[in-house]
Amino acid sequence: MTYCVAIKTNAGLVFLSDSRTNAGLDNISSFRKMVLYEETGSRFMALLSAGNLSITQTIRELLQTQQIEDSSTGAPITIWNATSMFEAARILGAAVRHLHERDGDELRKAGIDFNVSFLFGGQIHGEAPRLFQVYAAGNFIEATNETPFFQIGEFKYGKPVLDRVIAPELPLGEAAKCALVSMDSTLKSNLSVGMPLDLVVYERDAFTASRVASIGEDNAYFRNLRKSWGEKLRQIFDEIEEPDWNEGAACESLQTINSPHTNVKPLRKIMTPRDKLI
Repeated sequence: MTYCVAIKTNAGLVFLSDSRTNAGLDNISSFRKMVLYEETGSRFMALLSAGNLSITQTIRELLQTQQIEDSSTGAPITIWNATSMFEAARILGAAVRHLHERDGDELRKAGIDFNVSFLFGGQIHGEAPRLFQVYAAGNFIEATNETPFFQIGEFKYGKPVLDRVIAPELPLGEAAKCALVSMDSTLKSNLSVGMPLDLVVYERDAFTASRVASIGEDNAYFRNLRKSWGEKLRQIFDEIEEPDWNEGAACESLQTINSPHTNVKPLRKIMTPRDKLI
């Protein structure tokens, strides 16, 4: 399992991934889920992967050699001469389909699902940064202002904070902090996601990774972030009033449920002495 998140803002892109691939009582492995492709002054691309490790590693290599044809000239296009991130995403999709056609039957015979997904983003000179999510069928979708982030892997625990915070106008530092909080929530709730973490921040028009960090258990900033986030959540929770069972909206909703004008039998009348908690 894994957890990867990528965020697109007006200022650039943020990529974050864990490094755990297997989790069990005596079988824990770590492999990097992120790879960068750079050509100074021309293009920057980051690929994050989730799914079967042998499949994703092969696709990483195919991505640099796999070709599609230009629709007008018939000339081969790779990620190194693609004129747009859309073309580069098409090449990634073609690599996924190529591997499925080549190895899919044999994998099925071995009882292995062709289970992969990717986050692929970057910038090619002449256009703005773009971000895509690529599926196991090789199809993909692109991030928009309405959906400025993508997640793959064990994403449910880290999604609420992203939904509440991420917006196109968010500064890159704030986006990176939000990604780390999202990862911390996932680490807290799921043992199949583990450290170290890889964090890349890309500033628009830089055409190289602006900041690259490998974050381990001993990272002072991440330790402080985890501690502060937990304490602030608890503080806010304690400050919220408890339900008022005697008056107010909570009582009104209970009265509505128990109203003789509804088809629902009153809960107090349904409960027998044996049902009561002692």
